[in-house]
Amino acid sequence: MISELNSPNKVVGAKQARRALNDGRAKKLFVAGDADPRVTQPLAQLAVDKHVAVELVPTMKELGSACGIAVGSAVAALL
Repeated sequence: MISELNSPNKVVGAKQARRALNDGRAKKLFVAGDADPRVTQPLAQLAVDKHVAVELVPTMKELGSACGIAVGSAVAALL
């Protein structure tokens, strides 16, 4: 659920999400449906390879808002 992103244990953005996935810290990856697939697809595939759950969020604005930031976000990871 997107409400899980209210917790302080999260990272927002592609670079931080990739780092969390590679380090084994990510428990779930949230991906915005309207984000550029060139950004989101490699991260979603990495999450699948690492056996991390992937959840689709309809818009970048909605994902950014759930993370408590004023701008949209393509991806976020719950740690």
